[in-house]
Amino acid sequence: MSQDQLKRYRERAEAVLARVLPSAQTSPPDLHEAMRYATLGGGKRLRACLVYATGEALGASLETLDAAAAAVELIHAYSLVHDDLPCMDDDDMRRGRPSCHKAFGEATALLAGDALQTQAFAVLACAQAVSPHARIRMVEELAQASGSLGMAGGQALDLKAGPEATVEVLEERHSRKTGALIHASVRLGALAANPEIPAALDDYGRALGLAFQIADDLLDVEGVALVVGKTVGADAAAGKATFASVLGVDEARRRARALHDNALASLRFLGDNGGLLATIAQYAVERDH
Repeated sequence: MSQDQLKRYRERAEAVLARVLPSAQTSPPDLHEAMRYATLGGGKRLRACLVYATGEALGASLETLDAAAAAVELIHAYSLVHDDLPCMDDDDMRRGRPSCHKAFGEATALLAGDALQTQAFAVLACAQAVSPHARIRMVEELAQASGSLGMAGGQALDLKAGPEATVEVLEERHSRKTGALIHASVRLGALAANPEIPAALDDYGRALGLAFQIADDLLDVEGVALVVGKTVGADAAAGKATFASVLGVDEARRRARALHDNALASLRFLGDNGGLLATIAQYAVERDH
């Protein structure tokens, strides 16, 4: 049942995203086509699923969660477009097809990322299904997770990364670059239900974000490009330290499993209502893409 519910979450998020993005026929059409290309028709929708699963576990309706689910996916899509640019990670493939800049050119891809970011905040600001106070909290939450103290700051640290690093340095970098938006997805779902976010959910979100990144590092070593949907071995080629290179593959896998266990322990207060969040945590460490 849980997998079926997650599939419904993914389908719902896809439909909401298709609705809130301008059509490809809207002027300028090349920009809007690039935005839709970068966002729709692929992706795990992990962040949207976290919004829905957290909110429903706390009693929120799906309608009150739609805007937040779409907003985090729009921010995620923008970050991938910019990460793939030649001045950043320089990746030619994303989600099993050409990166946005390979399909539309660098200038249009840059603008598409900019527009996706601003669209995320427009979607939250116009979310009539939640109270004005909740909307303000959500905008603040997403801005902090996306900005210099969150995802953008993590990417800046990643650009300066070399082949040597301590585990502590890696955790700081990736708690921002990857973990901040995953953690924010949990908090956004919670805010739709209650202005006070349970501390245990913060523990869950932080553990999940780090476990997800360790799994990503392992996929970069062991994955197959056609399955993963992007270039593998990119970190090694760029000379960047990863959890896999610093800890070794076996120890990195053990660390991901320990974080998974910590995430599950944080869900105990939810009882049976935490089942979908537990399923997402399991997927985060066991996925092959």
